Amino acid sequence: QRSCVGRGRRTPSMAPKPAAKPANPSFGSGPCPKRPGWTLNALGDAATGRSHRSTLGKGKLAQAIKETHELLQLPDDYLVGIVPASDTGAVEMVMWSMLGPRPVDICHWETFGGEWYTDAVKQLKLKDVTNVTSERYGLLPDLSKTDPTHDIVFTFNGTTSGVRVPNLDWISDDREGLTICDATSAIFAMDMLPWRKMDVITYSWQKVLGGEGAHGMLILGPRAVQRLESYTPAVPLPKIFRLTKDGKLIRDLFDGATINTPSMLCVEDYLDALKWARELGGLDALVAKSMANFKALEDFVNAHPWAHFLC
Repeated sequence: QRSCVGRGRRTPSMAPKPAAKPANPSFGSGPCPKRPGWTLNALGDAATGRSHRSTLGKGKLAQAIKETHELLQLPDDYLVGIVPASDTGAVEMVMWSMLGPRPVDICHWETFGGEWYTDAVKQLKLKDVTNVTSERYGLLPDLSKTDPTHDIVFTFNGTTSGVRVPNLDWISDDREGLTICDATSAIFAMDMLPWRKMDVITYSWQKVLGGEGAHGMLILGPRAVQRLESYTPAVPLPKIFRLTKDGKLIRDLFDGATINTPSMLCVEDYLDALKWARELGGLDALVAKSMANFKALEDFVNAHPWAHFLC
């Protein structure tokens, strides 16, 4: 690279400013951009100025749950709920509510997965935690080292590293422990089937579908419900983490009730994103769109020797 001399030292010359600009300059791993053609008019039917407990408000929340279940093609006995504090809140409430009765394997290779390991060891102070990781950031560890008798926590696709698990073949169908998947940068964008490999799935609206922040999504399989109704955590749970009452799952949370007050503007925006996803062709079309985007990046990397993927 050429360099120029200035003030007694050599500095790299500046590359020319690109003449071509993206049609949509808003892009990222989260928040992601809005759907094509989005305007504020998409929120015109929002239940603003109304309680989320009103018939109208709760109906909107129930609609978001129902449409999520249908779009993802989840098993009939899997439950979907809207919870506080984005994907982070969803993961934390699950860890604090469910972990403890079995040893835990936490698989991580990037920032957020590392946070779940730190919380398990330093905040929950769990005694039997296996750190399934690798020496280098963004490099997948050997997932076959996980123990099917343990609870397993993993991130399907690393938000900060962009490195994902290749498939779910490493998860046993005969496992005794739960599998808890942080899916926030994978769901709606990657093939995550079969769903029954995962007992708990979490995500947030602002990633793949370009929704707004502060709201998390919690998907529970029947084995996760059984854990909640049979295990009492050793630590006290704040209100926003409580999923049971008197030893039973609070079913209302999966029918449109919420633990705290949601933004009905954000709910409407999420409904708009789900509508766009259906019109695009559903889950298969979303995954195909994501893979086409990846192919564009892959072609760029292959054409430029200075660019490369983490692994």
